Amino acid sequence: MSGLEVHAPDGIGEVAAGTDLAALVVTHLAPRDGDVVVVTSKAVAKAEGRVVASDRESVIDEETVRVVARRGPTRIARTRHGLTLAAAGVDNSNVVAGSVVPLPLDPDASARALRAEVRRRTGAVVGVVVTDTAGRAWREGQTDIAVGAAGLRVLDDHAGRVDSYGNPLAVTAPAVADEIASAAELAQGKLGGRPLALLRGRADLVLPADEDGPGAAGLVRAPERDMFGYGAREAVVAALAARVDEAELRDGFGGPAAAADVADALTRVLAVPVLVDDAGVTAPVADLHAARVSLDALTRVLGWSWEPAGTSEVRFVPGSP
Repeated sequence: MSGLEVHAPDGIGEVAAGTDLAALVVTHLAPRDGDVVVVTSKAVAKAEGRVVASDRESVIDEETVRVVARRGPTRIARTRHGLTLAAAGVDNSNVVAGSVVPLPLDPDASARALRAEVRRRTGAVVGVVVTDTAGRAWREGQTDIAVGAAGLRVLDDHAGRVDSYGNPLAVTAPAVADEIASAAELAQGKLGGRPLALLRGRADLVLPADEDGPGAAGLVRAPERDMFGYGAREAVVAALAARVDEAELRDGFGGPAAAADVADALTRVLAVPVLVDDAGVTAPVADLHAARVSLDALTRVLGWSWEPAGTSEVRFVPGSP
């Protein structure tokens, strides 16, 4: 790789329902084989007629599958795409007052369609990334991420490789589609009116013409591996609320915990010694009635079940409560 170039042209103009995005890409970016075309989700949504003249909160409700966290008026929500975004990705900037723009219905499909049309018109085999802005857990500020992709290796999996010291790499997998989205945003700017960008210099990430790849959906972490399915407060409430839907519990708390984690949780919450064996985890409980709320909450969080084991013991066993 000799170098990386990112170009975000001025003069794109207003994107509206029916705008030919492929024509804009061909005219303003002049893509070549191995380039990556980057387009904001707002431009895609506008072109697809997704601008809605409606109350923003009601549109957020429609786009939300599950609220992950809420602080006052701010909602972090899981969308139907599997994305976790503030306000479920619904935006009311750069649109006529009283209107909002939700995400495209299927950003990966939008990326595939744009890739195919660019190839039809130019013959160029490119990758396409559809971007949106997202916050990051543990860090202030936002960055752009890939919410749609086509013709691109979205993860550069290093598993099986070794570093310069000979150490094996087991879990290193740069999210290159997100890195491309962020690099493009540096050139586009938030207020520059530049919804398109071209990244050149990573042709190694672009897939052959007959392969669209997994799309940005390949970057969505499966619920059973999501360690942060709820906000801190929401996790407590969900664990204690017996009426919470079973599917939502699995989505929010991930897969069943390991026996050692269950034992550690019981020791910390009940302040008692526990016994771990092949059948499960057993703990002494002097007052079962008083401990019931804690035990119920732990089963929901840990993905195990509990049952009395005599008059002064409980046994936790793997499986849904």
